[in-house]
Amino acid sequence: MNKTVRVIGCGLAGAEAVYQLAKRGFEVELYEQKPVKFSPAHKNPNFAELVCSNSLKSNELTNSCGLLKEELRILDSLVIKTADEVSVPSGAALGVDRELFSQKITEKIKSFSNVKIYYQTVEEIDTTIPTIIATGPLTDEKLLENIKELLGNDDLYFFDAIAPIVSKSSLDQNSYFIANRYDKGGEEGDYINCPMSKEEYQVFYEELIKAKTVELHDFENKKVFESCMPIEISAKRGFKTLLFGILKPKGLIDPKTGKMPYAVLQLRKESNFNDLYNLVGCQTNMLYGEQKRVFSLIPAMKNAEFVRYGEMHKNSYINAPKHLNKFYQLKNYPNIFIAGQLSGVEGYVESISSGLYAALNMANMLKNKSFVEFSNKTAIGSLSEYIATANQNGFQPMNSNWGIISHNGEEKIERAEIALQEIKQKAKNM
Repeated sequence: MNKTVRVIGCGLAGAEAVYQLAKRGFEVELYEQKPVKFSPAHKNPNFAELVCSNSLKSNELTNSCGLLKEELRILDSLVIKTADEVSVPSGAALGVDRELFSQKITEKIKSFSNVKIYYQTVEEIDTTIPTIIATGPLTDEKLLENIKELLGNDDLYFFDAIAPIVSKSSLDQNSYFIANRYDKGGEEGDYINCPMSKEEYQVFYEELIKAKTVELHDFENKKVFESCMPIEISAKRGFKTLLFGILKPKGLIDPKTGKMPYAVLQLRKESNFNDLYNLVGCQTNMLYGEQKRVFSLIPAMKNAEFVRYGEMHKNSYINAPKHLNKFYQLKNYPNIFIAGQLSGVEGYVESISSGLYAALNMANMLKNKSFVEFSNKTAIGSLSEYIATANQNGFQPMNSNWGIISHNGEEKIERAEIALQEIKQKAKNM
């Protein structure tokens, strides 16, 4: 039996894959380009860096991503386990201290004696070596070109954006209130809420839609994935678009007025050990100066100190239904699995699930055992089945959602119970 597996990239999917393989006794050759080389969006030299946000979304079982996380907990996901350990108050969501999160995962990966780490860029895939490619949506250009050659020169991508971060101490305490939407989560509330009146929102909106943005010279087709849509682009769809999206006031009551504000910007804690907060949903491609000018029009942020501005970058992914089976294995190169956002899944937890699923079946393939198969009644199985069977024409990355999870009309909590029962049974036999 071949006991050596190569894993390229140690983001969320790669770190999970390494852990699953290493704990099963495989020799793992991990290739990670950081800190020798950083992508435009990465800053932290540690593994499993969170770029866009520090939130892994809802923990509730009535939310498909909450179900996916619970499935991963049952399957002994290192990344989700670590997220739970370093969580920060985020209402019903799983928010983490992103620095501590990456640090702990890095320490765990390095603790395995059967994991050899090579800090270098891989430019070509050897299809004779069992390999999990988990280089993410910002895959190095030379490696991406090699992957495209293997796949027949498919060229798919979308634009992604990250949100700004501000310091809490710079906010106007008299202009915000602390609360969770519908009072879910901690007793005192985990989110800073920055309300706006209709007049204040009008001014903010008008300056937002005319703000200057960074020109993206290097791409012809400016594709933007919906879940990371820059706020200024969303705003241009209509005056009320943001009021039903990231600035929706529903479920929030301003204690000063006893009423629901016209619009609310929520800020979420970045860490348990400092006062950094990110602007929830405010991914942007505005020039840095414009970001400060426009967001400072929100009363609570009139003197806000920006410790990181938002950025926009290219995210790459393959045409999954054309090239992958539901185990994240390339149809034409069975030694090669692709996990993470490069595979066509979208989101932190979804990437983690793909790394775990790919590693489980890489291990079984090398042991000449039948593949582990999760049904489409589970969150993990429905996601992998969707990207493997979706329409090849115009394929775009997919988040976990109830729309792709098979059911017979049960309520969401009942669907979650059915899924978890299957996962628990499979976990016993793994």
